[in-house]
Amino acid sequence: MAMSGGATLALVRVVRGIRGDEIPPDALEVARHCLLDFLGCALAGSREPLTDILVASVAQDGAPATLIGRRERAPWVGAALVNGAAGHALDFDDTHTVMSGHPSAPVVPALLALAEREGADGPHLLAALVAGIELECRLAALLGPGHYAAGFHATATVGTFGAAAACAHLLGLDEERWLHALGIAGTQAAGLKSAFGSMAKPLHAGRAAETGLLAALLARGGFTANPSIVEASQGFAATHAGAQPRSDALDRWGGRFLVRDTLFKYHAACYLTHAAIEAARSLRARHALAPEGITRVELRVDPSLLAVCNVAEPRTGLEGKFSLRATTAMALRGDDTADPGTFTDARMADSGLVRLRDRITVVPVAGTGATRTTVTVHTESGQLEAEADTGIPAADLRAQRDRLERKFLALATPVLGRARAEALATAAVSAHDLSDAAKVVRLARPG
Repeated sequence: MAMSGGATLALVRVVRGIRGDEIPPDALEVARHCLLDFLGCALAGSREPLTDILVASVAQDGAPATLIGRRERAPWVGAALVNGAAGHALDFDDTHTVMSGHPSAPVVPALLALAEREGADGPHLLAALVAGIELECRLAALLGPGHYAAGFHATATVGTFGAAAACAHLLGLDEERWLHALGIAGTQAAGLKSAFGSMAKPLHAGRAAETGLLAALLARGGFTANPSIVEASQGFAATHAGAQPRSDALDRWGGRFLVRDTLFKYHAACYLTHAAIEAARSLRARHALAPEGITRVELRVDPSLLAVCNVAEPRTGLEGKFSLRATTAMALRGDDTADPGTFTDARMADSGLVRLRDRITVVPVAGTGATRTTVTVHTESGQLEAEADTGIPAADLRAQRDRLERKFLALATPVLGRARAEALATAAVSAHDLSDAAKVVRLARPG
């Protein structure tokens, strides 16, 4: 894809023309998985303290927009904010290695608020969802690793562009207004990795959804911004990545639907801890490990993980989600890391967990790869080792859907009840048949 007209225009031209009937079946199936998984995560996250605080701040009597898992209502952009934060509150939502972030958490809540406001059918919702994810992944590729390495949280920054693109797609904006929507989004996109382990991290996803929705609505009304926001002097690439975008980064993904490579979480913690969890769980299962028999543990990880999920002595459940030592200790003890309720302040202070955690050493090894970890357990009788790589997209999408449906029902049933949770799951996985896409958000409201 030549960028003679600039990176922003090139990005728009890649995704603006996406149509539902042209999306490959496997990519469309994964888009439905993204919708289902986000809804489950948001329903569970709707009961978190951070969501209560946000609802108290933005909910309004008589407001039109639905808040997932809540009886309160909010203005349209307020609903995108709250629902986006709720969807990321447990750090249980999907992720993507090209984006280096969480693709659905900024995009889906913006789209659901817009679909409820404007009216849209399921096929158009799914096509817009795909467009948003495709744009945010490609923008991340254009920015390169410098953006994330500098300390920016891609879910917050790149996700703002993704939400704006998804909403521009659903609104059917012309090319000029698309460029202004991205310009409006880009000048507001923000979010720092230093917020990891605090309530501000899920706020990033909510703000990205809110800002993206507002950007598209403003652009439709004629609001203007820099239409070359990515490549402009002192634009997004220069200020947020320290370099100009290169066309070969966009060419690499030509003809691909990157939504197909979305990765889903089955542990309620930072995705970069999942390989260690999986390897530790396999050792425990194969060798019937008892925590008291473990003398020390070594985790060999890519150095990039040290700035993301290496909280050495987590004090809160939120910090525990970003601790390789704590999550590995939980896996070796047999704690249920798939249950968000496992990650509590009390659990992090548990004396048995702390003792095992403090026997774990994190060793950076260059070239390991961010999603691959080797766990070596030393016991009184010898040494055991296992490796896991959680960066490989599922080959069997039917099996992935089944696993995600089980996860969804576990998260949604306590909030909605079994019958309504099952109805919502059915609506999400058959979104391509919905004449009214807002049905999914209405079903996500209790009662």
